[in-house]
Amino acid sequence: MPQASPHAAITLQDVIRLPEGAAAERLQLVTTEGPITCRHHPAGGERAVLWVFGAGGGLGGPAGGLYTRLGALFRQESVTSLELDYRRPGYLQDCVVDVLVGLAYLESLGKSRIVLVGHSFGGAVVINAGAISEAVIAVAALSSQTAGTEPVGRLSPKPVIFIHGEQDEILPPSCSHDLHARAGEPKELVLYPGCLHGLDQCREALDRDMTRWLRAVLA
Repeated sequence: MPQASPHAAITLQDVIRLPEGAAAERLQLVTTEGPITCRHHPAGGERAVLWVFGAGGGLGGPAGGLYTRLGALFRQESVTSLELDYRRPGYLQDCVVDVLVGLAYLESLGKSRIVLVGHSFGGAVVINAGAISEAVIAVAALSSQTAGTEPVGRLSPKPVIFIHGEQDEILPPSCSHDLHARAGEPKELVLYPGCLHGLDQCREALDRDMTRWLRAVLA
């Protein structure tokens, strides 16, 4: 099922599905530039969340599996989740293209209200992709870098949330302060005292705040 990704010289050629537990499946989005590996929590309806990771890529994620936990939770609320690994982790423009391919795939499934969530380097990825895609209705940047985030001011009027640990040992919380200052409304900034870059120390609060915010923007 050839399908071009918007704003990208790359085509989605096929989708390979592999079982992964009772509520998820592993996907290979086969493109003209190589495969993109994803974890898919399928659900009906038009709502979806696309989750991406840091500069190392993979499907691990922050806070001990935040994406998979919330993907399973929101699947019960008829919200699809797609956790996406990059073809070339750490290369911003290539990773943005990968997200655009993932968005095109979700749109092919009838998803028209999609939230992007990215951690660390992934914050810059989702800010860029969110400024491009009309299907994206909101963006969350967790422990985000500021490099490559020039489009953050163009996200408005899409809601955006910035979340950061005050003891982040890799990217200081001033990064999220800066992003919040440059973003348009509606916007939110959440800081967790004693929490490091991976957000493991504030897992319970993060789950609560992300669940609250996602329910609000997807309503």
